[in-house]
Amino acid sequence: MSSKVFVVDSDRQKKNAVAKLLARQSYLVSRLGSIDEVLYQSKPEDPAVAVVPLPSPAEEDISRLRRVKKLNPWLSVIALLGPPSAAAGLSLIRQELVDQVASPDNPAGICSAVRGALALRELTLKNAGFLRRLKALKTEQARNRRRAADLEESTNATLENLMTALDLRDVETFGHSLTVAKYCQALARILGIAEETRLDNIRKGALLHDIGKIAIPDSILKKPGRLSPAEWEKIKLHPTLGYGLVKEIKLLREVGDIILYHHERYDGGGYPKGLVGEAIPQEARIFALADALDAITSHRPYRKERDFRAATKDIQDNRGRQFDPSVVDAFCTMKPEDWERIRYETTRFLPAMETFSQMYNRPSDARKTPSLEG
Repeated sequence: MSSKVFVVDSDRQKKNAVAKLLARQSYLVSRLGSIDEVLYQSKPEDPAVAVVPLPSPAEEDISRLRRVKKLNPWLSVIALLGPPSAAAGLSLIRQELVDQVASPDNPAGICSAVRGALALRELTLKNAGFLRRLKALKTEQARNRRRAADLEESTNATLENLMTALDLRDVETFGHSLTVAKYCQALARILGIAEETRLDNIRKGALLHDIGKIAIPDSILKKPGRLSPAEWEKIKLHPTLGYGLVKEIKLLREVGDIILYHHERYDGGGYPKGLVGEAIPQEARIFALADALDAITSHRPYRKERDFRAATKDIQDNRGRQFDPSVVDAFCTMKPEDWERIRYETTRFLPAMETFSQMYNRPSDARKTPSLEG
């Protein structure tokens, strides 16, 4: 569609001369007798220019220009001024009453000014459209971020509730997953893991590490006394079973290493694959120490909990055997009371273990063989 150009002049001859000049440039030209007639001729979405002769701008002309610009801010105004009025033209530009000035005796200058004004107007319209779309995009992004945050919060709550429910199958380990998750994140940070996504995946993996026990019968999981070799072999299946479960819920890449390898030992004596040293994923090596720390400092039917200094000694004694030396060294950079504080802050809002013991009316006789594993 041709761009609109309004040629304003009370002198018909001059007006027709300028109109013909611009019509030859394929503009859609409208001849008007007064600048006031422009007010209702242009629309915000149409690039339009008004060419207005101002031989010697009077106060009345300035007042009309001000009114036009106020009501039609999208309209570009080109003032035709002779050399004696050049200073007045600069003043009108500074006041933003006109956009360009040209000499009425310079046809090329008039055409150039119209072309420039229309190009600027079209660019301004496009920019306004881009800004509207950008604003809409930002609004949508903000909405999506809120949805993602809500989903993440819901997912985290679901994971924590799931593992709390699993912990409740064995009252003595209630709160174990939450505590170990906190230990894991603290160790990971000491080891230089700073990426929040990775830290969060370590937390999720720690929460879900025993999810495979869902598939282990209570007759084995809650059996008083020692497990038979066959029962023990079934217990040892839970990392593989848990790995399969998270694969089904699309969390394998994020948390699968902790779930599958959390019972591996640094010296190769663990399960399910008997991996040695750094062949064990770092997240699983971190988890192994955190898991042992919670097991040593927690009450078990076959023994009382031990303090964090005793746990530190046991962990140091197993450096290079059960645990990765670098993880042990990272653990030892924090004082025992600092680890105890993490445990307290994690478990202080959990109901007392005795409450659940009474509720389930479970005997407190020996159940399982003591171990550094939770």
